[in-house]
Amino acid sequence: MDSIISAKGFTKKYSKFTLDVPELDIPKGFATALIGANGAGKTTLIDALCGIIHATSGEVTYFGKYKDIDSPELREKIGYCASSGFFPQAWRAKDIAISMEIAYDSFDRKKFEKLCGQMEVDTELTKKARPMYKQSDGNRMRTSLAAVFARDTELMVLDEPGSSLDPLMRDRLCDRMREYLDEGEGEKSIIFSTHNIADMENAADYAVFMDAGKIIEQGFVEDLKEKYIIARGEAEDYNDAKELLISHNCNKTAFDGLALSENREKLTELGAACERPTLQQLSIGLLKYAEEIR
Repeated sequence: MDSIISAKGFTKKYSKFTLDVPELDIPKGFATALIGANGAGKTTLIDALCGIIHATSGEVTYFGKYKDIDSPELREKIGYCASSGFFPQAWRAKDIAISMEIAYDSFDRKKFEKLCGQMEVDTELTKKARPMYKQSDGNRMRTSLAAVFARDTELMVLDEPGSSLDPLMRDRLCDRMREYLDEGEGEKSIIFSTHNIADMENAADYAVFMDAGKIIEQGFVEDLKEKYIIARGEAEDYNDAKELLISHNCNKTAFDGLALSENREKLTELGAACERPTLQQLSIGLLKYAEEIR
């Protein structure tokens, strides 16, 4: 597997939080989702990988050859969009376009206007357009996304891009992400973070699950859906089944939980119905388990 980013011994230490990633390889040509609850370390990881903050220790290799995130050549290859405050709040679309043209050789103003139209935000690049502080959180995120997608990059890094978007816009964002990957024919990649994968499941090819600054599971989504199962059964069988479950819920009538596929036969013998998990179910099960053993 070719990696777009490889990190080893990667840490970022704060007084009350430590990001600790002994090893991480992000596959090239796919959309990788960083999944975890708020405070899991997703933004810290993204910001450290993108050079927004400095890591405490570790080594990162980009595109198999670059070591210096501040390299101008590397900066042209990476598009980054923060979860909030990406551009000064007094700026209008015109200001954003001017700044992006100055900062990046590949920024395409016409493409920016077109994307603004598709995302239903101000397209008039004049002083009459509304400044960022007069727009909703969703509109600000859509404008930022339009700006970063208007560049010609090989890696897109998006921090919680769907958190402030309505369901329709999240669906359109997923479509735009797939288009971006298709355009690259295996040469373009995406990393995005989310604490709620439900509306963006179709955008994820590879998943990295995080809890309390650590990676607790990772892999291609289809492989993970083969590795785990969701089991459902009668409450009377719960005590026998729970030893086979990674995480679980039980009420007066029934139980359900996440288990390894290797335990399918044993769970079936207990009367449980087993099914393939969605990425959302997988996320809840793994994060619930991580919280219980933390």
